[in-house]
Amino acid sequence: FTAMADGTAEEYELLERHERAFAAQLADRVLHRLRGLEGSMGGYRVSRLEHSLQSATRARRDGASVDWVGAARVHDIGDDLAPDNHSELAAAVLQPYVPPDVHWVILHHGLFQSYYYAHFLGGDRDGRERHRDHPWFDRCAQFCERWDQNSFDPDYASDPLASFEGDVREVFGRSAWDPAVIGSASTSPF
Repeated sequence: FTAMADGTAEEYELLERHERAFAAQLADRVLHRLRGLEGSMGGYRVSRLEHSLQSATRARRDGASVDWVGAARVHDIGDDLAPDNHSELAAAVLQPYVPPDVHWVILHHGLFQSYYYAHFLGGDRDGRERHRDHPWFDRCAQFCERWDQNSFDPDYASDPLASFEGDVREVFGRSAWDPAVIGSASTSPF
């Protein structure tokens, strides 16, 4: 068909089969995007890939669940395509596959991370305070404190990308919007 309004049931069934096959390869595409972070954003002492590896390694070493390790691994995946709202892009990618608190933390981590630098640039470092009464405020603050803001260290011994492949495949290999996953908050690692 050339217009969706003209499609037949058979055509939509064919497309659905193709879309399911494409969706089954999501983990491969996520891993590809993560590798692409090697060349992103200059000025830091480590690449965005290394930053993400350090964040995920810290989460893993803290005994965090696969949801939190996977989220730490992909939390900055949006930097290349959405530099002004990278948190929202990463959260949208994760949302169908992780518990709601993990999604909320990734959605807001950019704002919470600004606590460490906004005042140096004329911004409001306390912008995160507007979420102070949210039940997951502390989780987001801890995510940034323990795994994000301190993961720019060229001397930190992070785990290699290949060691996270299983975590990425587990999270993105789930059925999207599975009520057993998205229906309740995770076990907090903090």
